[in-house]
Amino acid sequence: MLSFGNLLDLAGIGRGSVRLLRHQDNRHTGYPSPYALWRDYRERFEAYQETQAIGDEARLRAPYWASFVGAPNRETLFVGLYSAELVGVLPANRQHPVTGGIEEAGSCHFYKLRLLPELAEYAGRLWVEWGAGYRSWIQRGDSVQKPILELRKNLGEPPFPGFSALIFNLSDIENMPATWTAALSSTRGIYLLTCPKTREQYVGMASGTDGFLGRWREYFITGHGGNVGLRSRDPSNYQISILETVGSGATINDLATLETRWKHKLQSREMGLNRN
Repeated sequence: MLSFGNLLDLAGIGRGSVRLLRHQDNRHTGYPSPYALWRDYRERFEAYQETQAIGDEARLRAPYWASFVGAPNRETLFVGLYSAELVGVLPANRQHPVTGGIEEAGSCHFYKLRLLPELAEYAGRLWVEWGAGYRSWIQRGDSVQKPILELRKNLGEPPFPGFSALIFNLSDIENMPATWTAALSSTRGIYLLTCPKTREQYVGMASGTDGFLGRWREYFITGHGGNVGLRSRDPSNYQISILETVGSGATINDLATLETRWKHKLQSREMGLNRN
């Protein structure tokens, strides 16, 4: 089977001089994933790669980095080959490329990275099998096989399916395309959560200024969003769908009436997770 190592061979780059990096950062809950950063905010992704933990210096020590990102459904996408040079500790405070907060001077190592033309035609198109060791996000290019699974014409962005057709899992919220998040953050209404473990349903309303997206991110961060019924269950990767949307003129009372109606229709009090 053709592997990523074969592509390095064809490019004349020694496998031992390459470190394979799979970026899937779980430290910044509620913010874009590395995959979403690369897809929608390329400059922020490049800045994200530039700083690395001081303790990882020995494992990262190599003239080349082959960068991958963890995509939805545990897929792995190649996004570019870089030359990498350790400059030293971060010399000054800077804005964190993921959270927008402060990345403090001296808290990490700063690397000078340069995106190379080699293998550029595969960036955003080449999908590999990373293997079971997802936590081992830094690997040597000469010690592991990364079979190539697929070479797509282009990454593309799936079109927004519409509010009535939208169905996704809570864990995918960080990987949504920017056009999807814009639509969901500007729309309010009634939604449905379904627990994959117990098959119980929960009907809720998104009434805040950040619409559906803002409410769902609360579930992603806390696991329950402050709801009594959801607190009674272990955090779950809920399936999310939209039952009804409302216009900008709808009041909180209007939304509450619609929410009550859907609770009756789906019997989510009697056979679900709603407690009021």
